[in-house]
Amino acid sequence: QVQLVESGGGLVQAGDSLRVSCVASGGTFAWYAMGWFRQAPGKEREFVAAISRSHNTHYADAVKGRFTISRDNAKNTVYLQMNSLKPEDTAVYYCAADHTTGVVTTTNEYDYWGQGTQVTVSS
Repeated sequence: QVQLVESGGGLVQAGDSLRVSCVASGGTFAWYAMGWFRQAPGKEREFVAAISRSHNTHYADAVKGRFTISRDNAKNTVYLQMNSLKPEDTAVYYCAADHTTGVVTTTNEYDYWGQGTQVTVSS
């Protein structure tokens, strides 16, 4: 059983940067594909970014060029660096883990989820 704990959310202004982190425990982190999703009030959870075991990455069009996903297997941590933030990036950000190879971009493929961290971007 893998536990995921996100941190680093907060209130920032448009144009600012923020890095959120997700620490995993209870499994061999290097064996998992990792992803970030977000959910705004009244909307469905949506894909943001994903990284495979071999560090291949994939991004949603809405964040491409602004967000960067990375992982540090020695620290059992996946990061999401968010630059040039916009008010429409406001959401609860969740990390997820899937015991598989490749990049995973859909919610129903992930086995484990964190509780989320709130990111609010003011205009």
